[in-house]
Amino acid sequence: MSAYWCERAWLGDGVASGVRIDVAEGVITSVTAGEKPGGTVLSGMVVPGFANVHSHAFHRALRGRTHDDRGDFWSWRERMYAVAGRLEPDSYYRLARAVYAEMALAGYTGVAEFHYLHHPAGGGRYADPHEFSHALVAAAADAGIRLTLLDVCYLAGGVDQPTTGVQRRFDDGSAEAWAQRIESFFPASELVVPGAAIHSVRAVPADQLPAVVLGAGTRPLHVHVSEQPRENEECLARYGRTPTGLLAAAGALTPRTVAVHATHLTAADIADLTRCWVCLCPSTEADLGDGIGPARRLADAGIRLALGSDGQSVIDPWFEVRALELHERLASGARGRFSPPQLLAAATAHAASGWPEVGVIAPGRAADLVRVDTASVRTAGTHEAGILYAATASDVTDVMVAGRWIVRDRTHLGIGDVSAALDTEIGALWR
Repeated sequence: MSAYWCERAWLGDGVASGVRIDVAEGVITSVTAGEKPGGTVLSGMVVPGFANVHSHAFHRALRGRTHDDRGDFWSWRERMYAVAGRLEPDSYYRLARAVYAEMALAGYTGVAEFHYLHHPAGGGRYADPHEFSHALVAAAADAGIRLTLLDVCYLAGGVDQPTTGVQRRFDDGSAEAWAQRIESFFPASELVVPGAAIHSVRAVPADQLPAVVLGAGTRPLHVHVSEQPRENEECLARYGRTPTGLLAAAGALTPRTVAVHATHLTAADIADLTRCWVCLCPSTEADLGDGIGPARRLADAGIRLALGSDGQSVIDPWFEVRALELHERLASGARGRFSPPQLLAAATAHAASGWPEVGVIAPGRAADLVRVDTASVRTAGTHEAGILYAATASDVTDVMVAGRWIVRDRTHLGIGDVSAALDTEIGALWR
């Protein structure tokens, strides 16, 4: 058993002082506030590990390279496809391990990877159909981070359009073929949860949706929903339903479902999503000009909220959690749309990715802890829960996953120079 004494720690609904946390075999066994220092002393503040509920790891290669023209989501997508066309399992492993290490340095202890790069360029097949999946599992293991591998079904290049070009790397041919492939994937790691995903109603025809739901079984099921108005327009024109309505009719909306983005919803859509999670990705939604999602209306309807870094334009959970509140303020003209405990709950919503034991500092919960410097130029003078409005990824000093330190003194213990690894792998992709 290991004992940690926290100068301050965020417990449940608030911040407590002098908190002793006992950990055994990766699990918190006891938590006591008002204790005198003892064991390993953690100054500053300790918070639960953050959850990155929506990630495309390879999009990190686009950061700083897609902002030199006006464009829109659809022109950005063409550059994303260019990167997807160049990746192979070995290069994706090297890139992803650096990206996941960057996440760890920022305070993420779990990531849900929305994974649709399955096959060789040209649409062939690897001898092992899980080459890319194994690469991502190995990358997460090197980074020390929890991984929910969401194997994405992607069958169409748009409504009533076949996949073409690089999209053929994503395409299994049918929902049944996709389901057969994911059934044979058995990750040999306690820090990996197998999941499933519908890319979107643009990429999975309506007649294939029930087979995906059946193939997903009891896995977490994530899906891009109504990220763009054009998606809604095309879906309504083809099926006479919104994307959410189409998913509801297919039986895809359950307590295991995470609707990602959910930016452009009707009142009926919100009613259909009440049993689900919604994962907002504020940095990406702002970067791509998607719009501001109806976060407060979703929460008021009883829908559970989560957050993700998505396109990796920023890997900083502190930014995402602030943006959830600040975007609401911009849209509503009012402050205090979410309380600090509500914001932290969204930022630590590991349950959305199949990790219900992670996300709270309490006995019986996983020992995923993040220590943040409360005396930096950004955080000095902040008061307790106000840390959510002041800290950045740069203020994270130490990160523990399942009782094991993976970051100490702002250094990743497994990879070391993460910036050099990112520079090397991203540079190679663009050469």
